[in-house]
Amino acid sequence: MSSRIFQSIVLQMKDCTDRSIGVIDAKGSVIACNELSCIGKRVPGALEAISGAKGAPVGYSGRSYKQLSNWGAQFDYAVFVTGEDTEARLICNLAAVALEGAKTYDDEKHDKVSFVKNIISDNILLGDIYVRAKELLFVTDSPRGVLLIRQVGSDEMTMIEAIQSLFPDRNNDFVISMNETDVVLVKQLVDSSDGKELAKLAVQIEETVNKTLGLKVVIGIGTVAKQLRELARSYKEAQVAIDVGKVFETEKTIINYENLGIGRLIYQLPTTLCEMFLQEVFKKNPIDSLDQEVLYTINKFFENNLNVSETARKLFVHRNTLVYRLEKIKKLTGLDLREFDDAITFKVALMVKKYLNSCGIQATY
Repeated sequence: MSSRIFQSIVLQMKDCTDRSIGVIDAKGSVIACNELSCIGKRVPGALEAISGAKGAPVGYSGRSYKQLSNWGAQFDYAVFVTGEDTEARLICNLAAVALEGAKTYDDEKHDKVSFVKNIISDNILLGDIYVRAKELLFVTDSPRGVLLIRQVGSDEMTMIEAIQSLFPDRNNDFVISMNETDVVLVKQLVDSSDGKELAKLAVQIEETVNKTLGLKVVIGIGTVAKQLRELARSYKEAQVAIDVGKVFETEKTIINYENLGIGRLIYQLPTTLCEMFLQEVFKKNPIDSLDQEVLYTINKFFENNLNVSETARKLFVHRNTLVYRLEKIKKLTGLDLREFDDAITFKVALMVKKYLNSCGIQATY
């Protein structure tokens, strides 16, 4: 791909100068030249001179050479121009700028990681996705999972390297840095994979990052994307999973969008509607009239599936004591938590109150 781009550029330069202009690769072979007879010839002695010049133009055996430095410290390509005079070095510098720019543009156009990042960021039109996928020989109908890994309390950029070491298949698995704290893994899966498989990957990532770097992370998992176009949706779901988890699953570090349940619905409601709901539910007394002991009892009652005997045992209290507390709650709120419908209403109300608090709305209801 690079030789084709280089050849196109140097041929256009043929009308601008009578000098021979070309490109050699890391083996010293001419891979592009406006003098076609030079293509394929080797000039190995030039490599030492180019490496010693540290990026500056250098003369060697009647030619001026300059390393193309856009791709890191390792030598990949160098441009050459016939002659070792000042004009030759000037042309060499100009040619290097043109070739580096063309190569960078081509890399961005055809790079799979950039392609996947554009998809999940919604920076590519739906129709263009499949055209570009065909150019890149990219499988479009393979299931893929999207995991969003977010650092907590740190913005070190070393996390991406640790995650890449777990998924070395650069053709099928993509580890993408989104910003200072977020890294996205797009993992190709087998057809039978589901959310449980993604949860196992999340645990592996969390353990690796924690042990190797000492970093704490929270991981959001989107639903499996069956088609390439669904990656953007899955990425948004992973973001929502983390955001909702901060409100309703504060003790969890791995949150699956599929398991958010009613919390996901509450998170998407307007706050004004949530306030109206609390006002309707707690007509007799505001929810803040319940002290911490009562709220703790309620949460334990929900955890034990509204089972009075089991809840009393977990609270280390007599069954009658728990019944007394439930009667007290009924008197204060008008809701009998032993009745399924009232229990559901109260559970949702607690979650709505928590959501409003997370939005900075501290009014009492």
